[in-house]
Amino acid sequence: MASLSDILTTAKNLVTSVNQLGRTYLGVNGVARSATLTATTLVNSGQGRLASISVVVAGSSACVVYDSNNASSLTSSLAAVTNAIGVTVINMPYDNGLVVVPGTGMTVVVSYSEGA
Repeated sequence: MASLSDILTTAKNLVTSVNQLGRTYLGVNGVARSATLTATTLVNSGQGRLASISVVVAGSSACVVYDSNNASSLTSSLAAVTNAIGVTVINMPYDNGLVVVPGTGMTVVVSYSEGA
Protein backbone atom coordinates (compact mmCIF):
# COMPACT_ATOMS: atom_id res chain seq x y z
CA MET A 1 0.00 0.00 0.00
CA ALA A 2 1.29 3.46 -0.93
CA SER A 3 2.06 5.92 1.80
CA LEU A 4 0.38 9.32 2.05
CA SER A 5 3.67 10.93 1.01
CA ASP A 6 3.76 8.82 -2.18
CA ILE A 7 0.17 9.74 -3.03
CA LEU A 8 0.81 13.46 -2.48
CA THR A 9 3.99 13.32 -4.57
CA THR A 10 2.07 11.65 -7.41
CA ALA A 11 -0.67 14.29 -7.20
CA LYS A 12 1.93 17.07 -7.26
CA ASN A 13 3.62 15.53 -10.32
CA LEU A 14 0.26 15.31 -12.14
CA VAL A 15 -0.54 18.96 -11.42
CA THR A 16 2.92 20.03 -12.60
CA SER A 17 2.51 18.05 -15.84
CA VAL A 18 -0.94 19.48 -16.57
CA ASN A 19 0.38 22.99 -15.91
CA GLN A 20 3.26 22.45 -18.37
CA LEU A 21 0.84 21.12 -21.00
CA GLY A 22 -1.25 24.28 -20.60
CA ARG A 23 1.79 26.53 -21.04
CA THR A 24 2.86 24.58 -24.14
CA TYR A 25 -0.63 24.82 -25.63
CA LEU A 26 -0.73 28.59 -25.08
CA GLY A 27 2.79 29.00 -26.46
CA VAL A 28 1.82 27.29 -29.71
CA ASN A 29 -1.58 28.97 -30.06
CA GLY A 30 -0.48 32.47 -29.13
CA VAL A 31 -0.43 34.13 -25.75
CA ALA A 32 -0.31 37.71 -27.05
CA ARG A 33 -2.33 39.60 -29.63
CA SER A 34 -1.25 42.66 -31.56
CA ALA A 35 -3.29 45.79 -31.99
CA THR A 36 -5.21 46.13 -35.24
CA LEU A 37 -2.51 46.74 -37.87
CA THR A 38 -2.87 48.71 -41.10
CA ALA A 39 0.78 49.70 -41.66
CA THR A 40 4.24 48.14 -41.35
CA THR A 41 4.75 47.39 -37.65
CA LEU A 42 7.37 45.77 -35.42
CA VAL A 43 5.08 43.55 -33.35
CA ASN A 44 7.70 41.83 -31.21
CA SER A 45 11.46 42.02 -30.83
CA GLY A 46 13.37 38.85 -29.97
CA GLN A 47 12.48 35.19 -30.33
CA GLY A 48 8.96 33.85 -30.37
CA ARG A 49 6.35 31.93 -32.30
CA LEU A 50 3.91 33.35 -34.84
CA ALA A 51 0.64 31.53 -34.19
CA SER A 52 -1.87 33.05 -36.62
CA ILE A 53 -2.93 36.10 -38.56
CA SER A 54 -6.53 37.29 -38.75
CA VAL A 55 -7.42 39.37 -41.78
CA VAL A 56 -10.16 41.74 -40.59
CA VAL A 57 -10.37 43.90 -43.71
CA ALA A 58 -9.27 42.46 -47.06
CA GLY A 59 -6.99 44.69 -49.07
CA SER A 60 -5.78 44.69 -52.64
CA SER A 61 -2.51 42.84 -51.94
CA ALA A 62 -1.16 40.15 -49.62
CA CYS A 63 0.21 40.62 -46.10
CA VAL A 64 3.84 39.60 -45.57
CA VAL A 65 5.46 38.76 -42.22
CA TYR A 66 9.21 39.03 -41.69
CA ASP A 67 11.63 37.58 -39.14
CA SER A 68 13.26 40.91 -38.30
CA ASN A 69 13.71 43.29 -35.37
CA ASN A 70 13.74 46.35 -37.61
CA ALA A 71 10.75 47.55 -39.64
CA SER A 72 13.08 48.93 -42.31
CA SER A 73 15.11 45.71 -42.72
CA LEU A 74 12.78 43.29 -44.47
CA THR A 75 14.88 40.52 -45.97
CA SER A 76 13.82 37.31 -44.21
CA SER A 77 10.22 36.55 -45.14
CA LEU A 78 8.44 34.24 -42.69
CA ALA A 79 4.95 33.99 -44.19
CA ALA A 80 2.54 35.55 -46.66
CA VAL A 81 -1.20 35.79 -46.09
CA THR A 82 -3.70 36.29 -48.89
CA ASN A 83 -5.94 39.33 -48.93
CA ALA A 84 -9.10 37.44 -47.95
CA ILE A 85 -10.99 37.87 -44.68
CA GLY A 86 -10.33 34.99 -42.29
CA VAL A 87 -7.77 33.39 -40.00
CA THR A 88 -4.56 31.84 -41.29
CA VAL A 89 -2.71 29.53 -38.89
CA ILE A 90 1.05 29.92 -39.32
CA ASN A 91 2.62 28.24 -36.24
CA MET A 92 6.24 29.11 -37.05
CA PRO A 93 9.08 30.23 -34.80
CA TYR A 94 11.01 33.42 -35.42
CA ASP A 95 14.46 34.37 -34.11
CA ASN A 96 14.96 38.12 -34.48
CA GLY A 97 11.55 39.71 -34.19
CA LEU A 98 8.19 39.94 -35.89
CA VAL A 99 7.53 42.64 -38.48
CA VAL A 100 4.12 42.63 -40.17
CA VAL A 101 3.48 44.42 -43.46
CA PRO A 102 -0.26 44.41 -44.22
CA GLY A 103 -1.22 44.64 -47.87
CA THR A 104 -2.64 47.84 -49.35
CA GLY A 105 -5.94 48.61 -47.62
CA MET A 106 -5.62 45.51 -45.41
CA THR A 107 -6.26 45.32 -41.66
CA VAL A 108 -4.80 42.40 -39.69
CA VAL A 109 -4.42 41.17 -36.12
CA VAL A 110 -1.47 38.93 -35.20
CA SER A 111 -1.47 36.23 -32.53
CA TYR A 112 1.97 35.28 -31.23
CA SER A 113 3.99 34.08 -28.24
CA GLU A 114 7.22 35.62 -26.99
CA GLY A 115 10.24 33.43 -26.38
CA ALA A 116 8.50 30.29 -27.66
